[in-house]
Amino acid sequence: MSMIPDEIVEQVRDSADLVGIIGEAVELKRTGSDYRGPCPFHGGTHRNFAVIPKKGRYYCFVCHESGDVFSWLMKRLGMDYPTAVREVARRVGIVIPERATRPGPDPLEPLFGAVAVAQDWFTRQLLESPDAKGARDYLESREVPLETAALHGLGFAPGGKAFLVAMAQLGLEQQVLLDAGLAAMRDDGSVIPRFRARLLFPIHDLRGRAVGFGGRLLGPGEPKYLNSPENAVFHKGRQLYNLHQAKGAIRKEESVILVEGYFDVLRLVLAGIEHVVAPLGTALTADQATLLRRFAPTAILLYDSDQAGLRATFRAGDELLRHGVRVRVATLPAGEDPDTLVRRGGAPALEPLLRDAVDLLERKIQLLEQKGWFEGVDHQRDALDRLLPTIRAAADPITRDLYLKEVSERTGVSREVLLQQVTAHPEPGRGAGAGAGAGVQRADVGRGGGERAQGGLREGGPRRRVNAAERDLLRVLIRDPSWLKRAAAEVPEEWFETAAFREVYDALRCSPENAGSAIFLEGLSPSARRAWAWLNNIEAKYGVPDLDRMYVGAYGDLETRALRREYNTLIKRMRERVSAGDFAAQVERRKFLQKEIASRMPEELVKRQHRGGDPDAR
Repeated sequence: MSMIPDEIVEQVRDSADLVGIIGEAVELKRTGSDYRGPCPFHGGTHRNFAVIPKKGRYYCFVCHESGDVFSWLMKRLGMDYPTAVREVARRVGIVIPERATRPGPDPLEPLFGAVAVAQDWFTRQLLESPDAKGARDYLESREVPLETAALHGLGFAPGGKAFLVAMAQLGLEQQVLLDAGLAAMRDDGSVIPRFRARLLFPIHDLRGRAVGFGGRLLGPGEPKYLNSPENAVFHKGRQLYNLHQAKGAIRKEESVILVEGYFDVLRLVLAGIEHVVAPLGTALTADQATLLRRFAPTAILLYDSDQAGLRATFRAGDELLRHGVRVRVATLPAGEDPDTLVRRGGAPALEPLLRDAVDLLERKIQLLEQKGWFEGVDHQRDALDRLLPTIRAAADPITRDLYLKEVSERTGVSREVLLQQVTAHPEPGRGAGAGAGAGVQRADVGRGGGERAQGGLREGGPRRRVNAAERDLLRVLIRDPSWLKRAAAEVPEEWFETAAFREVYDALRCSPENAGSAIFLEGLSPSARRAWAWLNNIEAKYGVPDLDRMYVGAYGDLETRALRREYNTLIKRMRERVSAGDFAAQVERRKFLQKEIASRMPEELVKRQHRGGDPDAR
């Protein structure tokens, strides 16, 4: 069966009528914003089974079965995952574009399965195990009801090796547990559970699949918080806690609230504030900022107001500015964090803080002003040293210009001198004087990569144009080799018409572990080595791409290239009335090509209205 793009899976899930689908088998009655009925899994007669439309999930408070609309069809009707997605898509009228079939089963499926089984086991421990009493008491002290914690997938990892024993009884191999980051191997070769005596928060990918955990230690010791290790399905710097649940609310609000911790997220969600996420215990990364930019143009930072919190606020704010996100800062009262504030006063206690949030640079100026840093030459110089990085980070040209104007008025330093300082020390990934880097970046990821066919390669002669889709696909694979598995399954080598690019692609597929090494480069022809060097230097000019959007766009362009060429040739012939006797047949062929292109890349025809002609010929 052909693969289903992740973005289509998200669209199908968000469009599904979960209440209607489950209501076909369960008698549901509305209770507040949720629906209740008897559980179809354990055969209960009381209304312990809840369907929560706002979250797109169901949950039984007795047997703890839970999941989304796809899980329901898989568990109740025995469908596999792709079939469940297609069935829901059929019901909501979404056409799923076909993509090349992956050769064999998904190699990551055992890891996803292991984490899902582990999450279910951990949750049951939290609810039922005598060893979890300390965890239950801790949740009670934080005013988190046990049933609410279970509904959000929280769990408890006991000490000792009980987890390993339970997983072995369920048929999970030890190597799978190691690969999924659920177990660890000591220097002496013995295997132990990674999480012991910890309260666990499940971390999900955008599809809603559990991929790892964040664990809070409940007794003495370090570290206080421990995350799953990096592995094939868990990437700490590329995922965000609660984004799988919050993305719909974020789109609706056109804004995301960023907090520091798991409990902060949970408290706000319990208070009805759903467009909230948190990094996974580290500073916000470029990949996380790119991910947030996909869902919202604005972010509100709601970090602690102590020195550590302020440092984290400005690091995160600058990173978001680099990706074209408008950033505001909400200021918490001294000694408060989002959890304590909302626990005491509910959502009304937080709403005025969010409403009064100020721009990131303005917040910096406020703090510097409070310390008297705009008095005296030395202090003003120090103040500028703290303001200039935020001005440099502003990728949006209007925001940057406003920042320059504000700082010039505040310090008395001319706008021209400030601009000279900003461009003399550009942000990483920008050339001097690059100005609005994100404007370039956004153009670069649209239509499969922005500049359609631009100069870049010189193969023993004059500079020649290259195909943008081939270039962009390789940019994704070089920046993040984890995309290679997907590309190898979807992109045939012959799709690359540029010989040097085809050679680079083939080398990446054959030897991904050596990419960029001396051995790797020695195996390339001179023209392929030049192509490799050129591709590796693109980001210095155009900035870091949104890998997901760039891959999808490049793939769509390459997949439809032959069809688009035929379409453009046909349009030209029809305009020139070539073979006029076959005009009716040409009209039918044009309709067929339009349908085929749209089914593979629905936005293609809309884009063509603005481009006109064959992009490969431009």
